[in-house]
Amino acid sequence: MAHIFSSFLAGLVAVFSLLAMPAMAAGTSDGSSETASVSAYDEAKAMVDEGNFAAALLKLLTLTKAEAKNADAWNLLGFTYRKLGQLNDSDAAYLTVLSINPDHLGALEYQGELFITTGKLDEAKANLAKLQALCGTCEQAEDLEKALKAAGA
Repeated sequence: MAHIFSSFLAGLVAVFSLLAMPAMAAGTSDGSSETASVSAYDEAKAMVDEGNFAAALLKLLTLTKAEAKNADAWNLLGFTYRKLGQLNDSDAAYLTVLSINPDHLGALEYQGELFITTGKLDEAKANLAKLQALCGTCEQAEDLEKALKAAGA
């Protein structure tokens, strides 16, 4: 009986350990960035989700300055710049992400969407091809493919 109880207790501890792990927002992170500032990223992501891009921009500028190799923060910064219409800054942020992690799925999708916005359909198609090679029909590839179709490409 004691053996069954200790096995049950060990199982409960494992389940609660998994539940305590932080979740990453879909579509922005590929989980490749190690960060001590998960809460700062999560706060910025919440601001973006609420459409408060100006506040998110300030938080993300601070975060990327403190953590220059945080690809996920740079990716969210690029997205935020794009939503604010600052397309050159958005492009620079995506290039930074891809210099840190050339296979960052979120950055490839978002950069592809920026390419569509700026009329660079061939570059967007190249990003789609890379996404499909990396992840098949993952969410990022499907989203970029839909955006290309919506643009008539």
